Amino acid sequence: MKVRLADPQSPRLDDHHKTLRGAPLANQTIQGSYLLNGLMPLPTSSSRIHSQQLRYFSNARRQLGLPEDGSKLTHVSESGTAHMVSISDKSPTKRLAKAVCSVRFADKTACRLIQENQIQKGDVLGVARIAGIMAAKKTSHLIPLCHPISLSKVTVDLQVVQGLDDVGRVDIQATVTCEGKTGVEMEALTAASTAALTIYDMCKAVDKRMTIEGLKVVLKEGGKSGRWIDGMQDGSPTLET
Repeated sequence: MKVRLADPQSPRLDDHHKTLRGAPLANQTIQGSYLLNGLMPLPTSSSRIHSQQLRYFSNARRQLGLPEDGSKLTHVSESGTAHMVSISDKSPTKRLAKAVCSVRFADKTACRLIQENQIQKGDVLGVARIAGIMAAKKTSHLIPLCHPISLSKVTVDLQVVQGLDDVGRVDIQATVTCEGKTGVEMEALTAASTAALTIYDMCKAVDKRMTIEGLKVVLKEGGKSGRWIDGMQDGSPTLET
């Protein structure tokens, strides 16, 4: 067997000698055999993981049976890392989004106290409305890859609903508009969910079993994709550009 001796002037081999001196005996044996044959050492666990990630994201569409030229996650790069999408080439358009959710109570007392403004912490609907508006303006601070957007208007509507056979709920609808390069769906969702969380916080002393339900975007207008209602594209006229 032909043995290649390490050349102290070779930076590649010298680096591996330094690695061997500080490595556990088992690793020295494996890597040493590679050095004697003039080969690179076995890949480390971190490099194997990175290679697996690259293969996973490059083959994900094929594994899912999706076309290579179909839709993709815009916030994920080819290597699988998260990044902010560039909107520099987009033209500003009028945009609108509406999101809804509900706070459903398990105790009939909660709705009555809200309507009578008798909750100990104060005006539940008023505080929740302001909380939702403030949250919409702070969306890019809460959601890492959202763009900061100059909003034109934020509206948060709340309605107490209580039927004869229903313990009651508060329906929340948040509407956000802007004239910009990207949509405001996340701002609407943030506004609605924060309003719901505020109601939960203010009413939890009365009802500890209430739930937050049905958070979703029900309307999206503006931009390249046009008008969407309940997740379905709608062909009716959209906002003016």
